[in-house]
Amino acid sequence: MKAIVTVVGKDRVGIIANVCTALANYNVNVLDISQTVMQGYFTMMMATEVSQCNVPLAILASEMEKIGKDMGLSIRVQREDIFEAMHRI
Repeated sequence: MKAIVTVVGKDRVGIIANVCTALANYNVNVLDISQTVMQGYFTMMMATEVSQCNVPLAILASEMEKIGKDMGLSIRVQREDIFEAMHRI
């Protein structure tokens, strides 16, 4: 199963490294990353493979949200099919 991870917040050194390290700790594989900095704000979308994740997706989402708060970021994890349905025109 795939999930989309979105990260938004003030830009600073180490965001990608910290988020990827946290995902790796849950055995989540990053498949693709798109990131940019706009007027000092960092935005990133990641396509991930969560089939081998060592916790249920709901717990991963909750834990990543907590990690984001500690970093001053918004981090959301959603199943790919839910993400696509929400963003379909």
